[in-house]
Amino acid sequence: MSISKAPPDISPVSADVPPDLPSVVPSAAAPELRPVVPVSARRRSLPRWLRRTTGPMLLLAAWHLLSATGVLRPEVLASPGTIAGTAAELVTSGQLGSAMVVSLQRVVVGLLLGGAAGITLALLSGLSRLGEDLVDASVQMLRAVPFVGLIPLFIIWLGIGEAPKVTLIALGVAFHLYLNVYAGIRGVDEQLIEAGTSLGLSRPALVRHVVLPGALPGAMTGLRYSLATAWLALVFGEQINASDGIGFLMTQARDFLRTDVIVVCLVVYAFLGLTADIVVRALERLLLQWRPTFTGQ
Repeated sequence: MSISKAPPDISPVSADVPPDLPSVVPSAAAPELRPVVPVSARRRSLPRWLRRTTGPMLLLAAWHLLSATGVLRPEVLASPGTIAGTAAELVTSGQLGSAMVVSLQRVVVGLLLGGAAGITLALLSGLSRLGEDLVDASVQMLRAVPFVGLIPLFIIWLGIGEAPKVTLIALGVAFHLYLNVYAGIRGVDEQLIEAGTSLGLSRPALVRHVVLPGALPGAMTGLRYSLATAWLALVFGEQINASDGIGFLMTQARDFLRTDVIVVCLVVYAFLGLTADIVVRALERLLLQWRPTFTGQ
């Protein structure tokens, strides 16, 4: 006798949805869309030129306040008003303009001579192991000697004319350019060299199209350092029996305790150095357009 069993009552349940969840899931509310504002746009509430000049203007205001209240005595440091009047007198008389021209000539000549020497030595040392063995050790030893300490030797060797001043500037420029150009050459990616070689580039073409463009960022950095060193060397060089130039004005002002003239000359040095740096940075942006870099937020 057979007994038939009824099949169990099994309701179909989805394998992906647990049986205790409701069959209908309410749809989530659509997110609210908000415009995305860049972080830089939110932070830059003031023009950049205004933010960059805030610090110097505050310093100038504090300087004027200390001078007006008598805390800063004139024999220690002249007031900004006195310095402005002195600068106007020097410009009107033509002394400041002629001194700037003479100093600029010295810097340009020293920069050209030192730049040519530094870049040539860097190419010899960076592109060849033999050149590195012959050049690098000597340059590193000379670089360890403070170039300002060579002034007595320059006076003995070259006299007290323009030659020691220009040589001092050229020496300071050459070391900075050598180090940065050499580091730029040796910092070129080896894979780029291998790729150029596999494409059939000759050694001169490889240097021209691969090595030198790769070393250009380091060379521009070296040029900026060299310009700063050139103005520093000019200050020391124009103390060597100078009869003209900005350093000559400073020497005369020191003898007569004219702090206003000294400050004017220092401001001119700073202005010329800043102008040269702006020119180099503009040249750097022009020559390195192929290299995108981080510019801050």
